[in-house]
Amino acid sequence: MPTFCPRCFWLKSHLKLPFQIFPGIFASIDSYSKKVTNVFWEHRDRLPDWFAEFGDLERPVPTPHHSKFFVVDEVTGVRLTGVPDEIIRRADGSFFIVDYKTAKFTGHQDQLLPMYDVQLNVYAYIGNRYGFTPVTGLGLVYYEPLTVLGEEDLAKIVGERSFVMPFAPRLLPLELRPNELVPPLLVKAVEILRQERPPKGRRDCQDCRCLDELVRVLVMDAC
Repeated sequence: MPTFCPRCFWLKSHLKLPFQIFPGIFASIDSYSKKVTNVFWEHRDRLPDWFAEFGDLERPVPTPHHSKFFVVDEVTGVRLTGVPDEIIRRADGSFFIVDYKTAKFTGHQDQLLPMYDVQLNVYAYIGNRYGFTPVTGLGLVYYEPLTVLGEEDLAKIVGERSFVMPFAPRLLPLELRPNELVPPLLVKAVEILRQERPPKGRRDCQDCRCLDELVRVLVMDAC
């Protein structure tokens, strides 16, 4: 990420920081997105129509647990692991890796693309060594919530004791370059994490400023 801060990375990796909350609803939506693809396949024997934008995809295959889907990097010794949202077999026997994002595709998502780019290339890096060989494509599927509601929509959206929110898919192919992206980042991560003390932070890092202010307040309180 352009905003990457070595100091914050070191602190997050070495300390259990407070004030971190991740609402469970996002995990539920993520799980539901996967079920949409797999239940559709089970009952229709094909993928939902919007996947056609990614090319000739055939069927989803079981995604390994993170305890199995990993590699140990020979150069750094780092154990690299993760869980792809979807691994899909192509007509030629190769594999396409998909990650679902529940969000509107806006400028904010554009800012996060470097992180998503590495995330999916990491899955490809592991997949090529795990047995999903070869990985020949990567893509993001943004499921955008459709929040504009008119009177004509009520009958199909609102029930007696429930309501539904429709989502519209937006697909974004990513460049496949795992061997180019992943090894240098592993080396950089190890160089930072093996330091005994946190390195100097990025000059304009807001998190560093907040942390320094927190430390200042704690010191004043202790005095």
